[in-house]
Amino acid sequence: MRVAVAALLLVLATATGAQTPSPLAAQIRAWAVRYHEDPPSIDRMRTQLTRAVQADPSVDNLLALAEVAFIWGEIRARTAEEKLSAYDQGRRAAGRAVELAPHNAIAHLWYAVDTARWGQTRGLMRSLSLLPLLRKEIDTVLALDPTFAPAYSLAGQFYYEVPALLGGDIDRAETLFHTGLRLDPTYTSMRVGLAKVLIKKGQPAEARRELEAVLAEKTPANLADWTLKDSVQARELLGSLARRSGG
Repeated sequence: MRVAVAALLLVLATATGAQTPSPLAAQIRAWAVRYHEDPPSIDRMRTQLTRAVQADPSVDNLLALAEVAFIWGEIRARTAEEKLSAYDQGRRAAGRAVELAPHNAIAHLWYAVDTARWGQTRGLMRSLSLLPLLRKEIDTVLALDPTFAPAYSLAGQFYYEVPALLGGDIDRAETLFHTGLRLDPTYTSMRVGLAKVLIKKGQPAEARRELEAVLAEKTPANLADWTLKDSVQARELLGSLARRSGG
């Protein structure tokens, strides 16, 4: 399940209360939206955070590692084995954060995000047992913070990608994406997700409008995600729609 970073650590302080963030975790908040400028920095950040968590397994450091491991798996990994290792590292870090801060919405979100990508990389049939867990984590995040836009991206992707026989629901996915975009209209990965739903529902004109809005966005929630993933997917989907229509 592809879920973009979308500046999650930019709201980490709010979710973790008054606790002062570690210097490294604070550094990553600024870096997480500009990692496209120096992709090798993802390698360095993962190494630093792995060491930081060993020395200080605070919630801040664990969540920073969960995010960077996810980014590394999305951007730097070259094989399925490398992806599995990164997502597994991220889900374990987030799982520890959940244990330390069970009411932290971001901890539950990153646990679900990394677990979802780990399961998706393994394959659906080998990961069926994860579906109840993911559904529970999604419900938990939405209950803890119903105004947290990234939770709607995760939920929308879940109900879009999971087959209907296993609990997927394309109409629910559309509703979740619309809700998330009302909370944050600049969340371009969510708009790409909505476009995919509209394509699947046979509404190409509506999907095209969403994809064109992605490309026209001047202030995306996460510039790095927009540069390396969202704008790329939007162009690919627009090309696919053009070929289908013979345009």
